[in-house]
Formats: sequence, structure tokens, C-alpha cells
Amino acid sequence: MKKKIYFYLFIFVSMITLYQFVSTSNMVQAKNKAIEAKQARIEQLEDSVQKLQLKVLGLQYFSLENNDDALAYYDHLDIKDVSLYISDKLLETNENKGDNPLIPYEGMENDFKINKIKVLNHKWILADFSDGKYWGELLIKYELKDDLGIDFSLTDHLLYTRSH
Repeated sequence: MKKKIYFYLFIFVSMITLYQFVSTSNMVQAKNKAIEAKQARIEQLEDSVQKLQLKVLGLQYFSLENNDDALAYYDHLDIKDVSLYISDKLLETNENKGDNPLIPYEGMENDFKINKIKVLNHKWILADFSDGKYWGELLIKYELKDDLGIDFSLTDHLLYTRSH
């Protein structure tokens, strides 16, 4: 009788061991698949980040902040961020009541005001304007003087048509 008990105990322990081995093996395979999927996703995201970094570098090409030759024109002035200073001065033209004086159109829904500004170099600015419904873009020539005053003059402009 003792032999039968040991035999059944041995079979029971063997079955438990076999179950744990199979279960652990399946769990390891599932974890490995999950790790491989995560690694593939990480590689994909790293490629996306690299592409976006290249795109950002391309977009920054026409930017005063990244143009050392253009920034050299303002080395003698005591301004930390020239681009921000110029943008602020241009946005101050929005403070006038009514349409912005640099925008050659009359607002149809509201007053036309400048929204976004891109300082291209030491002479030109691209600006977006809108009245809430209609919008357009401006090419502005500017001159930053030694007394930190700025003269803005409109070079070209366009107003987008609404297409419905």
C-alpha cells in the first residue's frame, strides 16, 4: 500500500511539475512576443522622432534665431531675444482700435488682427492675420534701429477666399 501511495504521489508531483513547466513556457513565450512587439514599436517611434527632428530642422532654416549672419546685425544692441522683441513690437500694432494698420483690408466679421508671426531674417517677417472668419498672410519688411525703434512696411499681402 505504501508503494501505491508513493507511486500516486510521484505521478501527482510529476503532473504538477509538467503543468508548471508548460505554463511557464507559455508565459515566457507570451512575454517574449510582447517584448518583441514593444521593441518594434520603439524602433518605429525612434524613426518617427528622427523624421520629425529633420523636419523641424528644415522648418528652422528660415528663422532669425538660427541665422547667425542675420543675428550679427543686432550684436551691438542689448536684446536677449531679438526675434521675440520684433514679434512683440509687431503685435503692438494690434492694440490700435480697428483694423491693424499694416493690413490693407477692412475686417468683414471683426477687425483684422495679426495672429502668428515668423521672423525670417534681419529684414523680413511672415505674418498671419484674421478677423475670426477670413484670414490672410503678410510679407512685412522691417528695420530695427539703434534706438530699438522698428519701422514696419508692407511688402506683399494676400487674403484667402472662402470656399464652401
